[in-house]
Amino acid sequence: MANNGGFPSWDSTHQSMMRAGHVDRERTVDLLKAAFTEGRLGQDEYEQRVAAAYRAQTYGELGALVADVPQGPVPMQPPMAPPYPVAPMPATFLPVPRRPTNGLAVASLLCGLGGLFLVVPTVPAIVLGHVARGQVHQRKEAGEGMATTGLVLGWLGAVFWTLVIIVSVAGG
Repeated sequence: MANNGGFPSWDSTHQSMMRAGHVDRERTVDLLKAAFTEGRLGQDEYEQRVAAAYRAQTYGELGALVADVPQGPVPMQPPMAPPYPVAPMPATFLPVPRRPTNGLAVASLLCGLGGLFLVVPTVPAIVLGHVARGQVHQRKEAGEGMATTGLVLGWLGAVFWTLVIIVSVAGG
């Protein structure tokens, strides 16, 4: 460890020897879960690394467990404040690009709502809901909730109108 005016230097080797806390271990386990979910780790390797993360005592031990996954090692807090004052940066907010809404999802929702009052829209609500959900996932579009709601309303309308027809035929 180099000596700079009586103060130790804080190089990456020294940081890797710093003691890790519960939050650091949980952050590492979250990275391992993501790597396992993405298929980067097998079940056995995932379980071994998670157990090792909970036993880890230092940042270096935690960093070694996630060094080969794309997220990299857990972020480490700087051990000391910088020797000079840092001017705050003005907050800049970039607009988040909106995903386009799937048109079939909107159509499914509208047909599902119409199916509560008329027989005809129930089948299109079901068909459009299934097709829209597939397109939403494939194209990364917005509208999954609308497609699912249209699908559910379509099925509820189909059951309702089927019962109405059965009751009217049996009672007539």
